[in-house]
Parts: sequence; structure tokens; C-alpha cells
Amino acid sequence: MTVTDKRSALRRLLATGKSVTLAGAHDGLGARLVGEAGFNAVWASGLEISASHGLPDESLLGMSEFLAAAGRMDRATHLPVIADCDSGFGDVGNVIHLVREYERAGIAGVCIEDKIFPKSNSFGRRPQTLVSIDEFAAKIRAAVHARCDPGFLVIARTEAFIAGEPVDEALARGAAYERAGADLLVVHTKRADTAELAAFGAHWTGHIPLIAIPTTLPDVDLATLRALGFPVVVFANHGLRAAIPAIRSALREIRLAQRAGTVEPVLATLDEVFALQRTEEWSIARANAASRLDDIR
Repeated sequence: MTVTDKRSALRRLLATGKSVTLAGAHDGLGARLVGEAGFNAVWASGLEISASHGLPDESLLGMSEFLAAAGRMDRATHLPVIADCDSGFGDVGNVIHLVREYERAGIAGVCIEDKIFPKSNSFGRRPQTLVSIDEFAAKIRAAVHARCDPGFLVIARTEAFIAGEPVDEALARGAAYERAGADLLVVHTKRADTAELAAFGAHWTGHIPLIAIPTTLPDVDLATLRALGFPVVVFANHGLRAAIPAIRSALREIRLAQRAGTVEPVLATLDEVFALQRTEEWSIARANAASRLDDIR
């Protein structure tokens, strides 16, 4: 599937108004597993990418490292990839640069949030500070004008609720970002209930689709979020969080038992690994290339 195909397919799906689901990943294997599970797109998660480097999600990695990770995911899957780009890696100039580079790399779209740079993770203990509405709207306008392909998505994310702001502030920010040209709007919350999302959805008069990231809402299903006005849902970090206890448990068990047999029943087989690597496809490609070379000779 070409870059244009991926972007067009995602645009068409969003236009239907049907539920759209994304799942987070940080590498090619994770992206392939997202596709295998039946999600509609891959979320190149800033948290996951940072964690994969053993670093906190606090703008310590630069755009090049985030872009390289997103590119590996895109090359590994038939799904479109949406890249979490934190607060845009800087000011308006940085946003222009990131849009050009991510679009050139074949990514389907980028999401930037209205927090200061450097940012800290929304669920961390550090205070959350937002930039002004005008400053962030300028970033969105710059992103929209910088893209060459109108199919490339520019997604705005408001952290108003994360910063403790009321619903009126969140709504004002969302409206300003839509006017600036955003294609979709993420409304983030860290509450363990849907109160903030429900209040936003009930008063939202905009026309662009709303995105929920229900990290703190594990028991809220897609139908409920859709009823609240959020047809697009991102399960942003669940793959990583599932892998950590599984890897930790297996390695500890091997060390204690001094053999691998005790964990063998829960491990993927090597054939499963080879299938995810598409080893057979590569073998066929090599054989075909060798055959063509023999024909030339």
C-alpha cells in the first residue's frame, strides 16, 4: 500500500463517522501486532518511544529519534501511522520542519499538544503548563500550511483538563484550533470517570472529529465514548504496558529456575516470530532475485 493509499483510506474511514481505533506502538514489531489485532491505525506513542530508550517522556528525545521510530513502524505495517509529536519539538519553525519531514517520510499525520516545550507526561507528577491559545493556534496554522499533501492529517490536542482548566477553557481552545485548520481534536483527561469528556462532548459545536485517549478509563467501551461524542479512540500505551510484566516475569522465572522450560508454555514459538518477521516472504524474494540473475547470465 502506498503512502497516498494509507492516507486516503484513513481519511475515508474518518469521513464515514464510524468508530476508528488506534493502538500505540514504538517499533516495527509493535506496529505489525497492532495491525494483526485489527486496529485501524497505529499511534506512534511518545511515551512508548521514550520508554523504549529507557528515558522519561519529558522531551528528552529529539524529532529525529521520534521520526526514525515512526518511519520504522510505517514501513512494517499496511496501516497508516499517526505520530505523537508532543508539543511540536519547539516553536512554530520546529512545527513547520516536523510536518515537512513526517510527510516526506510517509507518515499519515501528526498530533501536537498545547503544552509548553519541554513537556512532561500528562500522568506524571510535574505541573502541567499550557501555552496561550493564540500561540498554539499559530502552530496549527503553520502545520496546515506546511503540508503538501492535503491528505496528511494535522491533529490538535488540548491538555486543558490535564492542566486543571474548566470545560469552557477546553472548548475555547478546541474551537480556536479548529478555526486554525486542525483536522481532528484530541481532548485529554486523566480522571477515572467520563465527566470531563461528557461535559466537553455535550457542549462541543465544532465539526471536526473528537479523539479520546482512555488511559485512565479501562472499563469505558467504544460505544460509550462514541455516545459522548468521541468516535476516534486511541489506546496509546497498552501494548508496552502489557509487554513489561510479561518480559519481567519470564526473565525472573528463568533466572530463578536456571532453565527456560518453566516459561516455555507462555512464550511465542520461533515460528510465530519468523511469521511476524515475514521470513518466508524474504526467502522467496531472494530466490526470485537469484533466478532472475541466472536468466540474465
